[in-house]
Amino acid sequence: MGKAAKVPKDIAGVTGVTMGADVTGPYDVNARGEARTVDDLGKLVIAKIQDVQGITRTLTCTVVHV
Repeated sequence: MGKAAKVPKDIAGVTGVTMGADVTGPYDVNARGEARTVDDLGKLVIAKIQDVQGITRTLTCTVVHV
């Protein structure tokens, strides 16, 4: 609560994250990350993004090219 301005900036500074932004709707912050594999993406989320102060939970959605 009350960290919506700081959290996106902190997330954007994480290696592997290409964008962090305030959003409206059911979530407060949206981040875009890049990784070579799904396992690496999981490590990015668990080891780095979830470590950012103010993050209480995450939802990971992968981009697929069909």
